[in-house]
Amino acid sequence: MKIGIAGSGMIVSYVLDVWKNFEDIEVTAIWCREQNIDTASDIAKEYSIANVYTDYNEFLNDDSFDFVYIGLVNSLHYEYSKAALNARKSVVCEKPFTSTGEQAKELLECAKQNNVFVFESCLPWYSDNYEEVKRLLPEIGEVKLIECSFSQYSRRYESYLNGDILPVFDPSLDGGALYDLGVYSVHFIMGLVGIPKDVQYFPNIGFNGIDTSGVLVMNYDGFKGVCMTAKDCSAPSRCVIEGNKGCIVIDSHPGEIKNITLRMNGESPVNKDIIEFSEGFKYIYEKIIAITKANDYKKCYEMMDKVIDVMNVMEDARKGAGIKFSCD
Repeated sequence: MKIGIAGSGMIVSYVLDVWKNFEDIEVTAIWCREQNIDTASDIAKEYSIANVYTDYNEFLNDDSFDFVYIGLVNSLHYEYSKAALNARKSVVCEKPFTSTGEQAKELLECAKQNNVFVFESCLPWYSDNYEEVKRLLPEIGEVKLIECSFSQYSRRYESYLNGDILPVFDPSLDGGALYDLGVYSVHFIMGLVGIPKDVQYFPNIGFNGIDTSGVLVMNYDGFKGVCMTAKDCSAPSRCVIEGNKGCIVIDSHPGEIKNITLRMNGESPVNKDIIEFSEGFKYIYEKIIAITKANDYKKCYEMMDKVIDVMNVMEDARKGAGIKFSCD
């Protein structure tokens, strides 16, 4: 994979550190806005990136890379991914993939029309441990409850309370707790049991109309999925799948999938980790590289069909709670 980066935020340096461990990944260019040129230039120097752009069209015309990594604020994911796909570049876009289901559907159609790949960088589905959870699911019998919690006190929350609204708490940039952290839980649950009958989101709304925390309830035939998400407080994160014969407990947030135990009724818990989890982005790119090397467009597009379902559920949840984004 030869990659050009769109963005210069904190996530970019993070993922570049992961890519250093992959012989199959080469980063040749980075694009940023004019006001961020110093930051992007520093990143380029540190990671030996040859080309720095502030014009996105010029960036997309650079034939030194065939993949674009979208590491921008949520509200720009759709626009910048679409431009890259229509320039016949494959795309890896940070989570959440888009702000609406229709946007996600359109991006997948663009990828198909241009015969390129498109992926969402969201951790759960790429992990072998997650595949083991799927395999274990029938052992616990009839599913009754799936609970995911992901609480992380944001270092930006104090600034928010003081009136300094950074992207993660900005509805005009499609931020909020559900789209920042809750997306992991929605992916986790839907990857196991599919599309819910309906969803209800009960958020704690801040002074500017954004959700700083909340509870999402997903209604299925015979059971519920519950996602607890917070950017305004901190608590241990975990996932529990409860069945009438036992339960599966994952003592990690729903993006990591580690410390899995199978606890059958009346029996001692048994650890079921397949891998010793280290760095989530590692598993994402291992899978993406394997899919692209095999030219397995079918597998890629099938994954993205499920991402569309997730984005539809996310959109229904936030709109039902009265949270408005820039695209609405």
